[in-house]
Amino acid sequence: MDWRTREHRRRNVHEPGDAHELTFSCYKKFAFLQADRTCEWLAKAINDARRLHHFDLWAFVFMADHVHLIIHPRTPEYPDDKILSSMKIPVARKGIAFLTANAPEWLEKTTRRRGNKIEHLFWQSGGGFDRSIKNGNALLEMIDYIHANPVRRGLVERPEDWKWSSAAWFAGGESPISLDPIPWEWLVDVKEIGWRRYSR
Repeated sequence: MDWRTREHRRRNVHEPGDAHELTFSCYKKFAFLQADRTCEWLAKAINDARRLHHFDLWAFVFMADHVHLIIHPRTPEYPDDKILSSMKIPVARKGIAFLTANAPEWLEKTTRRRGNKIEHLFWQSGGGFDRSIKNGNALLEMIDYIHANPVRRGLVERPEDWKWSSAAWFAGGESPISLDPIPWEWLVDVKEIGWRRYSR
């Protein structure tokens, strides 16, 4: 199966030094992230998680129903489940609380029953998709691929026109979430794809 297929759940074995492209989706692909307030909650959760779990953020795209992140652990350990939980749980709590207060008709749509237990889900269950990135060419290909998501969906003409994306930063503009620099050693062997624009 093509690695670009979002429904793919395979996780690669982490080796120290790898970067990772993470993709995770809203429950039943509901468009919870079309609201700026929700994207702002997620941006804060990502910043809190990167401080807590010591990883760099190299690129991102928030779509209405799913998220792409490219991260790089700064330590040999890669606590992927803890990283995802740190980002997803705070947003889920705020999202469900907002629906309870402002759109209670949506609560039934987010409800999952397991025996006598009732849950309200904001994110799709599971860890999503985690792909290891091991070299600069694969990294820059992946950055370009995730940045092009809004263009492929016909939402904007250029990647940098999408608000909740790091594409504008790579084009010389601003990003709604600050990015960490990509180290030189990731770019030194990149050929013929304009690596200088990735090394701000």
